[in-house]
Amino acid sequence: MALGEHRLSEALVAVLETYHRRMTAERQGPREEAPGGRDGGQDLRMRAIGPDTGRFLNTLVRGLDRPHVLELGTSFGYSGLWLADAARAAGGHVTTMEFHGYKSEFAERKASDAGLVDYIEFMVGDAVEMIGTLREKVDFVFLDVWKDLYLPCLEALYPQLNPGAIVVADNMLRPGGEDVRRYQEAIRAKPGMSSILLPIGTGIEVSRFAAS
Repeated sequence: MALGEHRLSEALVAVLETYHRRMTAERQGPREEAPGGRDGGQDLRMRAIGPDTGRFLNTLVRGLDRPHVLELGTSFGYSGLWLADAARAAGGHVTTMEFHGYKSEFAERKASDAGLVDYIEFMVGDAVEMIGTLREKVDFVFLDVWKDLYLPCLEALYPQLNPGAIVVADNMLRPGGEDVRRYQEAIRAKPGMSSILLPIGTGIEVSRFAAS
């Protein structure tokens, strides 16, 4: 997986490999979904981005200056490690939000194992509500929650963007759907936003808020 190309620490590489083994096992096993698509706080599936998307996010964040990174949808913490590693290198930090406490706790333990826990603030609750409580504006956003929340999250986070901020939304090509289409239309219509769809992983929409 060429993890070393980003000069990742040995501790981080070891933790990422534990995730990769779990992700591989899930892909090979039976796929079980909760009724209505929601996990109800009991789902143990990773549903994580792949390493290609992780490396891409890491590269983008490393190019920023002391960024405040906001992750919406901690899940079990895989993507947050890529973001935190880059934020540490760039002199910044990550705020990550998750609805379920058991997922956030797992992610925090893994961040500790990877030596990155000091660079991540873990928040548990409704992301749309918590975005408004942020003490500082953000320079990078990774959006990976249930798709019907993409648009409400966008409306909440847009006023929190610093000039030049980058917003990356996952799962734009797969599974796609009406919620994804509405999000793409909405973010491209926002004043100062430029946006492009990239075929990385399951598809990511990369948007930038222009400096005023």
